[in-house]
Formats: sequence, structure tokens, C-alpha cells
Amino acid sequence: MNTDYKYCNSLTSYSRFKTRVVRIGNVPMGGYFPIRIQSMTNTNTMDTLATVEQTIRLVEAGCDYVRITAQGLKEAENLAKIKKELITRGYEIPLIADVHFNPEVAEVAARIVEKVRINPGNYTDKKRFEKNDYSDVEYAEEINKIRDRISPLIKICKEYGTAIRIGTNHGSLSDRIISRYGDTPMGMAESAVEFIRICEDLDFGNIVLSMKASNIKVMIAACRLLVHKMMKENMDYPLHIGVTEAGSGEEGRIKSAAGIGALLEDGIGDTIRVSLTEEPEAEIPVAKILVNRYSNRHYDGHEIESDTDGFESPVNPFEFYKYNTKEVLNVGKDNDPIVIITANKAEEKNEADYIFTENNSLLENLNNTPAILSSTKWNNVKQFQFPLFEAKNYFHTEKKSTEINFVTITSADIIDEFIEKINDDHTVVLVLEPENNQIVCEQRKIFFNLINSQCKRPVIIKRKYTNLTVEEFQLFTATDIALLMTDGLGDGVWLEAEKVDTKIIEKTAFDILQATGTRVYKTEYVSCPTCGRTSFNIKDTVEQVKRFTSHLTGLKIAIMGCVVNGPGEMADADYGYVGSSEGKINLYKGKCLVKRNIDEENALDALINLIKENGDWVEEN
Repeated sequence: MNTDYKYCNSLTSYSRFKTRVVRIGNVPMGGYFPIRIQSMTNTNTMDTLATVEQTIRLVEAGCDYVRITAQGLKEAENLAKIKKELITRGYEIPLIADVHFNPEVAEVAARIVEKVRINPGNYTDKKRFEKNDYSDVEYAEEINKIRDRISPLIKICKEYGTAIRIGTNHGSLSDRIISRYGDTPMGMAESAVEFIRICEDLDFGNIVLSMKASNIKVMIAACRLLVHKMMKENMDYPLHIGVTEAGSGEEGRIKSAAGIGALLEDGIGDTIRVSLTEEPEAEIPVAKILVNRYSNRHYDGHEIESDTDGFESPVNPFEFYKYNTKEVLNVGKDNDPIVIITANKAEEKNEADYIFTENNSLLENLNNTPAILSSTKWNNVKQFQFPLFEAKNYFHTEKKSTEINFVTITSADIIDEFIEKINDDHTVVLVLEPENNQIVCEQRKIFFNLINSQCKRPVIIKRKYTNLTVEEFQLFTATDIALLMTDGLGDGVWLEAEKVDTKIIEKTAFDILQATGTRVYKTEYVSCPTCGRTSFNIKDTVEQVKRFTSHLTGLKIAIMGCVVNGPGEMADADYGYVGSSEGKINLYKGKCLVKRNIDEENALDALINLIKENGDWVEEN
């Protein structure tokens, strides 16, 4: 296996990728500084008072930076009024201008705010699908055009001390990049690196980078690739981490944590933004929970040394590939990951694939849901009941199931003799048991050892949590499980938590699998967090769309605020509902625009009819 996969200081124990310090106003980022939290206003940028008041609410909630859309010159110029009013009220929060297509807007904003965000996919390049093949000469000519276009901005940023975020979006890669790299994580990373090289040639290094997508597998792979490329070229720029269009409610929080948390666990990320289709202030408590988990893992002035340097990674962290295990009943191989829950009381309905319990009365009322019992209480009489063994006892016990035996393992059990024996036992499903608050990247090391030992037994990821609120439980489990699942590791999930209701645990497990794209069990919604470009009430619209379509299991429906990033970021959705102008909606089938400028009051009915016309509608039971 190629070992040239090192994209952080260690794959199997935590250490943070050390970046340079970038000065953004009075709040530096990177280096040994804490992971910073940011958000974005959703007010009209021309409404100075509303934008100032929302910015203040974000600051008081704990925001380190506030981003404001600047879609035109008048909005960019109005940033000066917003900044002046904030300073008058005693708030010197660093402001970030969100600029897309117009270099002139970026150049105006760079004289006012502390950081300017530009998108390499549309700052100079275009996405018109007009050209599919670029010769080396043509490609180089396009790079020179980028240099000419960005040079004035860099000159201004040098003069004013302004930082630049080179923010690559999966949905807005240029024709030029796609022609050479495809619509891929590699294309995203290369798009940013092209801009970095130009900036470095112009002696400018006050740069922050981001790789964003609504698909967390794409987003994680792109961020890892970018760090990998930086390490190979001796670059060390800070990274902004976020999942675009994560949605709202519990699903939005879990999806955000799955992407952001998995990268933080890898030691990647210097600032984060949790993008929810809610008021921006609601994003900050979520971000705090994610960031605070790593507050004790920061550098304390010296490098953290890994005891696993040189450890061979048997998986490619830049491309999703499910590690292929043997099938045992409905576990492993091509089966969806299973969900196991621990339950001691009867519920109205269990969705889990297996239930672990020692409650005899519950066992009598599971309605054919398979049960797992400790091996000491299991007998080989009742159907749909299977034993759970400890590894040390399994081969010394004669009483076993002929169908499936769950065997708990820890790192100490991964020895040649044990692996050889279980490989010959086609009934074994391993349960990876956490050890002493073991962080999840240490569990990844156990997976690597199993793979390197040619073990093909299915593995259930088990995680136990204590003293957590419900929200902490949801965010931490999403982080931990996503890190492994997006590496193609694990054939199931078993979560336990004190003081968290069993039904919440069960739903969280399914939502994590949905977020990672490893098991789809319901309709998926992609919705942006809104900003000053949004021309309709997206929050209420999302709830209305959910109310009428939530029974369409397996469909992905996108609700996007505007046409700037909307069509690109929802590219893998089945249907799209996108604001086109004030009170007008465009509808998409896949990537194709099929209905234009529908009145907002008729748009939901039009979306439902579009789904019906394409044969994807089913009547709700």
C-alpha cells in the first residue's frame, strides 16, 4: 500500500496540523491560537442598522469573525458604514466581505474590512460549459489571466493589511479545472493551490483556505488533499472548515458535526462555521461545543510528537472506498451499516437492526427484531437471539450460534493467533469496544491493524459516552462515527450514553449514517443558511417542503437562497428549489433548470408536480 497518504501529523493519534499565523484584525488565526468561530449575517447588506444589530448578536454569542455578503459595489461600499457603526457601539469585531464574481467589489471591500473571501471558481474563471478541453498552452494562458486579475487585489491587501480567504466550493469549479481534474476533491484542492502559487509569486501570504461541499465525503477528502498538497510543497496556510447547506434542526447539526468534527479530529482546521438554515446566532452554540472538545488538545508551545510515525495507512483517505468484509447474515460486505442499540424497556417501535438487552420481558416483545444477549444469558433455543462474547472467552466456549456471534475486541486482542482463528469462523462479527475514553482516531488504528492483518470479519463501531447533554451526544457521535465511516471503516454502529433517551440514541445513529451517505433511510434535504442575497423566507420554505415531501425516502431535495452558489452546491440533489429574484423561484431536475421564475406562492405546488411528472412521487401511507 502506498504510504504517501500523510495529510496531518498523525493518522492514528491526535495532533493538530500546525499552520502559520494570519492576522485578521485584532483576532489572529492559526499557529497555537484556539480554533476560531465565525458566522455570516443574513440581513440585507444595505440595511446598515439590521446588519449591525445582527453582527452584535453574533459577537455576544461568541463569534470571533462575522462575514457579510458584498454582491455589488454599493454593498461593498456600505461595509464602511456598518464597520463605523459597530466601532461607535464599541465592537471591533473583524469583518469579512463575501465576494464572488466581481474583482472590483473585492478591491473596494479590501480597503474596508479585515478579510475578503473570494471563490477561485468564479473570481476570474467562468462556469459556462463552453469548453471541455484545454491544451497546456491554453491552461497556462488562463492562469496568467488569473494573475492579472488578482494582482490589484493583492496590492490593496498588502497596503491595508487585509487577509484573503481562497474559498473553493464544490459546486462552482470552473470549466478549466473540471476539464483537467473533473468535478472532484482533487479539482477543488488544485483550484485553491493555483491561487496560492500566484499569491506567493506576488509575495503575499496573508491567506486562509477553505474547501466546502454539501457532501461531507467530498468536503473531507478535499480538505485532506489540500493539506497533503501543502505539506508536500512546504505550505502552511490556515484552514476554514464548514459543510455548506447542511440544513436545519438536528439533521443540520449532525451533518455539520460529521464533516467539521471529523476534520478537527484529524487535526485539520483553524476556524469553523456551522451553516444552519436558522438564525445565524443559532450556529454559535453548536460551533462552541465542537471547538471546546479540542481545547485541551491544542499545542502548548511545542510540537506534539506521534508515537505512530511511519504507520502504514491501508486506506486511501482521499477517495471513499468501503473496506470489503465478509457477510454474516445482514452484516458486512454489500449490506448497509447496521444500527445496534442498548435497551432495557419496551418502546412503541424500534427501528434498530439489533437490540442488546438483558430484560427478559423486553425480549418477549421485540416483534422479531433480532436481539443480542451476553453469552452467559444466551441459549440456543429462541429464534432471532444471538450471543455477545468477550474475545478472551470466545474460543473457550462450546455454546455458540451457528448463524452469528458478536465478539467484543480491544487493541490488545489484535494478535496473529486471534486473527487467524476468527478468519476461519464465518459466524463472527467483531464489536470494537472503546478503551478508557479512547479518542476515535485511536480506534482507527485498530481498524488499520485488522486490515493489515488481512482480517475480513465485519466490525461494529461501538462508542460509549458519559455526562453529556443530548446536543453534545449528537455532535460528538457524529464526529466520531463520521471519521471512520468516511474512511470506509465499519459495518455498523452501536452507541451508548448515560442520561440520553434510547429513541434519541437510535435516531442519532441513523442520522449519522444518512449524513455520511452510508445508509439512506429518509428524504434528504440540502438547504443553505441564507445571507443577504436570499430573496425569500428560506427557513419557512424548508419546513413547508419537508411537510409535504418527507415521506419520499431516498430523494435528495435542495432549497437554496440564490443562484450564486445554489445550482452548483445542490448538483447531486434530485430536485432543486432556488431563489432567482425577489419572489421568484427556479426549479431544477438534477443539474437541469426546468422551470424558471415561478411565483413564490405557486412554487411548492410546482415542485410537487415536477416530482410527480418524473415518476418519483409516492402517496404517503
